[in-house]
Amino acid sequence: MNAFGDLSMKNEEVLRVELEEFRREHRDLDEAIRALQDRGTADQLTLQRLKKKKLWLRDTIARIEDRLYPDIIA
Repeated sequence: MNAFGDLSMKNEEVLRVELEEFRREHRDLDEAIRALQDRGTADQLTLQRLKKKKLWLRDTIARIEDRLYPDIIA
């Protein structure tokens, strides 16, 4: 799932755009998962795949945030 390339090769502006896109996609997946669960007839395999994609997005968002906003120990 590393189709978006190496973070170290991207400039800050590209990372910020991707960060917003990934955050939006994460929210959309959250809503889709919730809607499927509320319906009660959700296919468990589909739910698993959506949740796995959501976790991947969360991890990717965290990596981008770490790159954009590194912890500076004073």
